[in-house]
Amino acid sequence: MDETGKLFIGGSRKPDDTPNKPEYLELKFGNRHGLITGATGTGKTVSLQVLAEGFSRAGVPVFAADIKGDLSGVAAKGEPKDFLAKRAEEIGFSDYEFDKFPVIFWDLFGEKGHRVRTTIADMGPLLLSRLMDASEPQEGVINIAFKLADKAGLPLLDLKDFTALLNYMADNASELSGQFGQISKASVASIQRGLLVLEQQGAEHFFGEPALKITDIMRINPANGYGQISVLAADRLMMNPRLYGTFLLWLLSELFEELPEIGDPEKPKLVFFFDEAHLLFNDAPRVLTERIEQVVRLIRSKGVGVYFVTQNPLDVPETVLAQLGNRVQHALRAYTPREQKAVRTAADTFRANPAFKTEEAITNLGTGEALVSTLEAKGAPSIVERTLIRPPSGRIGPLTDAERQGVIDRSPVMGVYDEDLDRESAFEMLAARAKQSADAAAARKAQDEVEPAPPAGSGDTSGWTLPGFGRDDEEPPGRASNRSAPRTAGRSGYQRETMVEAALKSVTRTVATQVGRALVRGILGSLKR
Repeated sequence: MDETGKLFIGGSRKPDDTPNKPEYLELKFGNRHGLITGATGTGKTVSLQVLAEGFSRAGVPVFAADIKGDLSGVAAKGEPKDFLAKRAEEIGFSDYEFDKFPVIFWDLFGEKGHRVRTTIADMGPLLLSRLMDASEPQEGVINIAFKLADKAGLPLLDLKDFTALLNYMADNASELSGQFGQISKASVASIQRGLLVLEQQGAEHFFGEPALKITDIMRINPANGYGQISVLAADRLMMNPRLYGTFLLWLLSELFEELPEIGDPEKPKLVFFFDEAHLLFNDAPRVLTERIEQVVRLIRSKGVGVYFVTQNPLDVPETVLAQLGNRVQHALRAYTPREQKAVRTAADTFRANPAFKTEEAITNLGTGEALVSTLEAKGAPSIVERTLIRPPSGRIGPLTDAERQGVIDRSPVMGVYDEDLDRESAFEMLAARAKQSADAAAARKAQDEVEPAPPAGSGDTSGWTLPGFGRDDEEPPGRASNRSAPRTAGRSGYQRETMVEAALKSVTRTVATQVGRALVRGILGSLKR
């Protein structure tokens, strides 16, 4: 029943016996974003599935988080049920057919789908600070760490890389503070404790390689031309709401950074469903909210449509809400003052229909019924209609474990992300440089026992420092000196010694931390048996 260039949503319900009017979402406005709201049990997940199926059928890739596991059913054909047939008949959906859709399952933990990862460097200081709920001083130290890693050529891939760098910064806080600003050892220690909490919550599975390629969630199935639906298993991930929200925001930011500008295409290049959207905005600092608003406002010109799914329209800030042109509003309860305010807010966002009062209708909608308004003509919102949502073509409900595994085994990315890749990065580089420095120090000590030590400042340059940070008598290649203060005689020899000691302490502490965590896990595991 889909018309060319349109996605069929359902049939508008009339108060008399006149035929139901079909409601569509025009694909050329699919990248103008959208909102699906409603109380628990009113049909939001089915509406999400209907839209995802429609976009996929039109050749548009979809990414969606699966909070309860129900969305996985989109990978299997629907099954005949009386209530589905009745709904199709009510809205005049005469060509209703069951269908299955191409799905790739993803899972941060690798249990119910392919592993999905990114690196610490790609996450960036802003989102990492958000993930750790860092204070302002801690966020400053995190920014310094990223700057230091960039200038010193230290790849930050996983948590142990970041821990090793923080150890180095703590051991050289006074020297680095002169170049980057105040580095408090207390702040560094707090960040390290935060990293330990993240590791215990499972974030260690998220950081590493191979990192997710954006092109792998933008695939078209070659067999039927359907857009691939990427389903993120989020039931376990939801136990850490901050990680869930930060991960999806990172993915959205990656799309924004990597995709080219294409203006307004005839249909979106990708549609992104953000379920439980309130987790993205809860306690978010202003700089992060501004970042979200910027991404949502500008990413449509990259051909990406973002659809927020949440219970209450008040969960989404007004600045973001204003960017969402396509609306599906399921029933809301209005018992408390806040709920009544939510109903008024939802009603005010629609273009009024003289046939009914929007505010009253929102509280009287049945399950699977919604107020629908989409963009039409020149991008103006349509008059709101009370609509019966069409039945989905895929299965309503989750796949079995065996069915899910079968989909995973036939996936186009099978074997690409399932094994960890641990290439040389900051942890290994710091360890190697520390060992080199220790060997050099041992050689000098042995030589000093045979020959007198050279006078201070004699030009000995065997000591190790991070590239671009270290001896006062040596500038990084290609960089002119901008130091104006005179050097103190003998300082370079003293600094080499402290840098060697600092490097050894950094690596030793990092290794000890990893071993200590393993021992704690072993002890706790034995106590639980």
